[in-house]
Amino acid sequence: MIYELTTANRLMIADLLASLDDEQWAAPTLCAGWTVRHLAAHFVQPMLVTYGKFFVVSIRYRGDTARTVDHFTRKLARRPRAELIALLREHANDRVDPPRVGPMGPFAETCVHLRDIARPLGLTADVPAEHWRLLLDYLVSPGAAPGLVPPGRLDGLHLRDPGSGWSDGRTGDLIEGPLEALAMAVTGRRAALPDLRGPGVARLQA
Repeated sequence: MIYELTTANRLMIADLLASLDDEQWAAPTLCAGWTVRHLAAHFVQPMLVTYGKFFVVSIRYRGDTARTVDHFTRKLARRPRAELIALLREHANDRVDPPRVGPMGPFAETCVHLRDIARPLGLTADVPAEHWRLLLDYLVSPGAAPGLVPPGRLDGLHLRDPGSGWSDGRTGDLIEGPLEALAMAVTGRRAALPDLRGPGVARLQA
């Protein structure tokens, strides 16, 4: 099921990218140092860069995953815009199962990175609410990838969306807001914090 949702999100993202003008294509995203072009390249990185190649290059960066990802993203971003969009459509059905994060990793990236692009541009493009529910269930679980939610970030917090009825089922300082804003904030997007309310917001921000 997750693979199918990831495919649908990739195709939607490709359509969004194709609709942007040159200024928007070069605009900054919520990912520090990355423009829309960089994120377009990042979307196809898991399908074009094998684990073996990634591992070899990571040695150059002393195992720093973030720097290795940035290396490949910037390299792929040199490709023409039309090629990046075509590659995303061509590989939309690829089933990527990265070590440690599994298929939830690529799924999470399609949800969060879509909004990393859309929020700064003032666009409403978004994944369906059910995708955010699935992602939040994963993000608040003990098995969530540390790269998405560092250990301890959600300790003592209780997340809830009154609009949809979703709740993480825990006790703690309450944070309320839309599903999208909750997921974006949980994954470190400070731009989503103004959309949240409750005593736990200050703790999450800190």
